[in-house]
Amino acid sequence: MKIVLPDAEATTRLGQAIAHLLQAGDSVLLYGPLGMGKSTLARGLIRALTTPDEDVPSPTFTLVQFYDSDPAVAHFDLYRLTRPEEAFEIGLDEALDDGCAVIEWPERLGDDPGRFLGPDRLIIEIAEQGEGRVATVSGAGAWDDRLKELHV
Repeated sequence: MKIVLPDAEATTRLGQAIAHLLQAGDSVLLYGPLGMGKSTLARGLIRALTTPDEDVPSPTFTLVQFYDSDPAVAHFDLYRLTRPEEAFEIGLDEALDDGCAVIEWPERLGDDPGRFLGPDRLIIEIAEQGEGRVATVSGAGAWDDRLKELHV
């Protein structure tokens, strides 16, 4: 599924739409170069699960931020990981035991991110398209069916 994102507000709305479909154990994998809107999408998703004015900093240096919501959500930025196994050291497995994870730079998990994640994964690749962006959205596990409910 391709979703045109003409501006940051559209990217935020995509995050909000995804939030309403999330369940404990889910992973949302955000792919794309620097500046594509991964953090904007994550912020929209997290604020939809918490409060509209929730402080949602990019976890570039802390690597992870945890939020009390239903389901609980952890926002990971794996850009600074030097090896995939470090994901366990920063609590990725525990985050998925208790809630869901939004993961920027999931390619840092290596060629088989599934070994770190549960079966229910939403994959979003954001790329430039003209003046805006386009999100290519696909799912694994339960997300195969839930994608039919995604309305932006």
